[in-house]
Parts: sequence; C-alpha cells; structure tokens
Amino acid sequence: MSRSVLVTGGNRGIGLAVARALADAGDKVAVTYRTGEPPDGLFGVRCDVTDDASVREAVEAVRIQQGAVQVLVSNAGITRDSLLMRMSDDDFAAVLDTNLLGAVRMTRAVLNDMVLARWGRLVYVSSITGLSGAPGQTNYGASKAGLIGFARSVAKEFGRRHITANVVTPGLIRTEMSTAVSEKRWTALVGETVLGRAGEPGEVAAVVRFLCGDDAGYVTGATLPVTGGAGMGQ
Repeated sequence: MSRSVLVTGGNRGIGLAVARALADAGDKVAVTYRTGEPPDGLFGVRCDVTDDASVREAVEAVRIQQGAVQVLVSNAGITRDSLLMRMSDDDFAAVLDTNLLGAVRMTRAVLNDMVLARWGRLVYVSSITGLSGAPGQTNYGASKAGLIGFARSVAKEFGRRHITANVVTPGLIRTEMSTAVSEKRWTALVGETVLGRAGEPGEVAAVVRFLCGDDAGYVTGATLPVTGGAGMGQ
C-alpha cells in the first residue's frame, strides 16, 4: 500500500537518502527544502520550519498533491557551532528553533490527520551529539537531545491512536555537513567507532525505512543508534 510521506530537509544528505529509500519502497514521497532546488523525481515544497504559516502551507500542499501525511520524517536541521562562551543568544536560539521547534511545528501540522485515521508514523532524526555531547555544539546537542524527550512524550500521548514516534541517532555520516569537519577531527571521530569507518546516508535511511513500516508496528518511543558502535551504552 502506497502511503503519503513527508521528509523535511529532504533535498540532500540523510534526508534525501531517506526520501529515495521510501520512494523506492513504493510510497508517495514529498520533501521540504528551505534553499536550493527540490530533488528530481520527488515532490518538493519550499518550507521554513521556523515559521508556522510556512509549515501549514507546506503540509496543505502535500495533502493536495498526494493525500494527508501518514508518515513524517523530521530531518531538517542546521548547525551554528561555537564555544559556549562565544556563542550568541541568536545562534543558540536559531538552532533550537530549527532543529527542535521545527520538528514540533511539523508534528502538530500532521497529527490531526493521523489521529483521525488512527494510524501514523513519526520518525525524528536526532544525532549521537544529543546523547554524548560535543565541544562547540552546546546548541546542537541541546536541540537533538530535546527531540528524544519530545518523541517519547508524543509516543505516550498518541500510542492508543496507533501512532508511533521514534528517534534515529546517526553518528559520523558522510554528508555535505560532515565535510566541514577538519581532517584531525574526522580521524578522531572515526577512531571512536568500533567499525573503523564513517557511515553512509543510505545506512541511516534503511533504519528509518524500517521504523516507517508495518514491521515496526510495536516499536515506539525508541532511540536507534546508527553510529558504527560509537557511544555504545548511551
């Protein structure tokens, strides 16, 4: 059965890999993007997840194009790294507003249809940083940790409506964002994995696809690491 899927931040990196994986599985997939262009073969809708009106308009556009959203993958995120003592309030707030509150806005926008249908899948792309922390990323770590608490609370609120909410926490993944990491830092991060390598976006997408499917119907409130063994036990 083809479902209506919305992936935020789905025009590159992990988001695009997720969107492609779900489309390949037969779903109707829409992606949001704030800048750049939508990917070929997917329905793209420009959306600023920090703006309520933009979120509502995007969800309505998806509803018109492919039906009410049944699966939401909340992936949109930004970084504004700096040591805490140098970080401005604006940079801290901007990351929280996009990464955490953006997920909250998107969830609110799709929940009513899921509640009426008595079925839905919510998957939040967090980060190992939300569990282990990282220097220079207090804002990012706070936002990604917040997604875990948010998802677990949503899971408890809406489980009786057959709506699941889960979190994926990628570690070091080869994406456009990770290319900004220095060679020294990259080597150190690879050394923290037990597999001795970085992950690929498709490996995260495979876990997300499982959480979106029927086989994960009894999985909710879970946090699944895709880290190559880094941060085990957290």
